[in-house]
Amino acid sequence: MLNQAPVQEPTLVGGWSPFQPLTAQDKEVFSEALNGFVGVSYTPNSVSTQIVAGTNYRYKCTASMPPSEVIWEAVVEIFAPLNGKPYITGIVRI
Repeated sequence: MLNQAPVQEPTLVGGWSPFQPLTAQDKEVFSEALNGFVGVSYTPNSVSTQIVAGTNYRYKCTASMPPSEVIWEAVVEIFAPLNGKPYITGIVRI
């Protein structure tokens, strides 16, 4: 019997990737999109992407509103167009 490598399911075109650790590029997109955002503080923990005419990002984050010690989970949705600055498209508390 041959040892076979596990088969990975391909990501469907237009489908979302599984959540995974952030790369340097993911962190840069998040930082650029939230530059100047005030109020709630979001710390990204993992990311899922969808390739379209640009890239959609879903960041699972820990959220807080300083100086309060209350912490919750949220998904910050960002769109990075092919040309131009990434921007927030939605924030969902989970």
